Amino acid sequence: MEEQNKPAGSPETENPNAAAVDELLEQTQVNEEAAAEEEIPETDKLKAQLAEQQAKFLYLQAEYQNFRKRSARDISDARSHAAADTLIPFLGIADFLEMARNAAEKSDNLDAIKQGLLMIIAQFDKTLEELSVKKFSGVGAKFDPAIHDAVGKEASDTIPEGTIIREWNCGYKIGEKLLRPARVMVSSGPEVPGEENKE
Repeated sequence: MEEQNKPAGSPETENPNAAAVDELLEQTQVNEEAAAEEEIPETDKLKAQLAEQQAKFLYLQAEYQNFRKRSARDISDARSHAAADTLIPFLGIADFLEMARNAAEKSDNLDAIKQGLLMIIAQFDKTLEELSVKKFSGVGAKFDPAIHDAVGKEASDTIPEGTIIREWNCGYKIGEKLLRPARVMVSSGPEVPGEENKE
């Protein structure tokens, strides 16, 4: 008889309030049976209705807690799968780097070592491209603080002020999202006599 009063889909195994809920449902059933046999006072009816609502609330609360736990697990699993899908292509590149290191220890053929490193870099760029990651350079472009990180300024008689002279590191984007700005050196224009003595 107790099972008939429980909401459908109740989390039997995960409900921490099961004992309290069962007691409330049992009291509700007793009150309902008494009401069927004889008229009971209005206060007793209200108490029975309150007990029933409390039981339903406890079940809903337990279901919500279970939903939160499942959601947290799903998010964690999704992150793990995304990380794995991203990292697996780079494991082959790590293998190539290890092979290049071993070859460098056994050979003095710099041309062969250089060729091997160029192949590894090409494989690395291809892997980034497959992941929709694009590398960009800022040399010769106008400095843009949105995608460039200036490490310093340098006077130049040939390169206009605000133009990037060289870069320390290239930048990376995935779609329109900036992953890493390019670290660059920016021209300050022609050197002004006596400027270097200013603090």
